[in-house]
Amino acid sequence: MTADLGAMDMSDDWVAQPVHDDDLVRANTGHGWQDWVRLLDSGPGRAAGHTEQARWVREEHGVDGWWAQSVVVGYERIVGIRLPGQRADGTFTVSRSRILDADAGSWRARLLDDGARATLFAPLTTSLRSKPDARSLRFDLADGADPLGIIAVALDPVAERVRLTLTHEKLPDAATAERWKDRWAEWIADVGTE
Repeated sequence: MTADLGAMDMSDDWVAQPVHDDDLVRANTGHGWQDWVRLLDSGPGRAAGHTEQARWVREEHGVDGWWAQSVVVGYERIVGIRLPGQRADGTFTVSRSRILDADAGSWRARLLDDGARATLFAPLTTSLRSKPDARSLRFDLADGADPLGIIAVALDPVAERVRLTLTHEKLPDAATAERWKDRWAEWIADVGTE
């Protein structure tokens, strides 16, 4: 059952927009965003942690695990507990991707070669933190002795080409995340053209 919370567009009061639109959430959970905000506020409440809220959505409303997580992340964005790109630990993540005219194997070899990787990310430094055969290669990123978070590079074959997705994790705040989003957009636009 859904409640009619009036004709007012509640999105005007939202801190940030959820990822999924109201119709999709309603079709998959039985409730729209206005309902979920009311239900979660009157259920476990804003002080409850993400895990407790997701468990409550799943157990009290019969929503499967993936949609329960999506509902809680959307709720956290709407009420300002979590901003876009923010992870449960409070850090931020940004991603950029591009399809390149190359194959995944040659890019993987380039990323695993210390010298080639140093050139690719200069003047920043990287050190491999994942196993070399991991699906997504993960690296510590630094500027000299200053740690800058973790980058993950996924290489997905697309016909004769490769989709390179770079994800930068463990960014301390939204402003830093925005700066890195811009920097990685420039980097990925230039990569593969050298």
